Amino acid sequence: MARRKVLITGAAGRIGRVLKDGLKDRYDLRLLYHNTVLPAEPGEEVVVADINDMDRMIEATAGIDSVIHMAGNPSGATPFEVILEANIRGTYTVYEASHRSGVRRVVFASTNHVTGYYEKNGIYTTPDMPARPDSYYGASKAYGEDLGRYYVDAFGLSVICLRIGSFVATDAMRDRKHGSDRILSSWLSHRDAVQLVWRSIEAEGVDFGVYYGISGNTRAYWYIQNAREELGYEPEDDAEEHA
Repeated sequence: MARRKVLITGAAGRIGRVLKDGLKDRYDLRLLYHNTVLPAEPGEEVVVADINDMDRMIEATAGIDSVIHMAGNPSGATPFEVILEANIRGTYTVYEASHRSGVRRVVFASTNHVTGYYEKNGIYTTPDMPARPDSYYGASKAYGEDLGRYYVDAFGLSVICLRIGSFVATDAMRDRKHGSDRILSSWLSHRDAVQLVWRSIEAEGVDFGVYYGISGNTRAYWYIQNAREELGYEPEDDAEEHA
């Protein structure tokens, strides 16, 4: 059976680099860079493009089975004008190009900040609760989830939205003093991130879904049971081990 061909946008970012290394033995990777371009390693295909350039994105998605959309501005302090281009227009371009190129599935890097005001109020949160974003960044990712739902219903694209938590390497966790630190609830380890993404790519019978991207943290206040049941996610790490 031929290996799936997977495009990672934002492949030079913190998460993109981890996914690049963690998925290279499972898939044939096409890596999309923009400002930072890493040298191609054996078996990698590199594309340099702006995600707002529709023609280039159609080229980048040609022949691709699944897109892992990591590109965008991840800062909660980013002004709306920047968010508009990087996270709103760019996300539209990725979905539209994927649709035109016949991509089967898009794994969309959403964020826990889509529901940030529940967290601020100490409310345990499940993916089916209405969005309560805590920033323009969080609102842009809520838009990305809803736009993905539209592309599923209107065009038959499959979209998996991952509301990523605190992405920190295990050795960095060990070097910190936590106490009641938020990260003990919100942590997503590198190996759990890789697993969650490949399970999102390979899950059968799921046209659309929203899942919190965290490890199996004892103190979690975001619900991940649907990721276990629908995607087959089996987190290997628990932030409690580093408390």
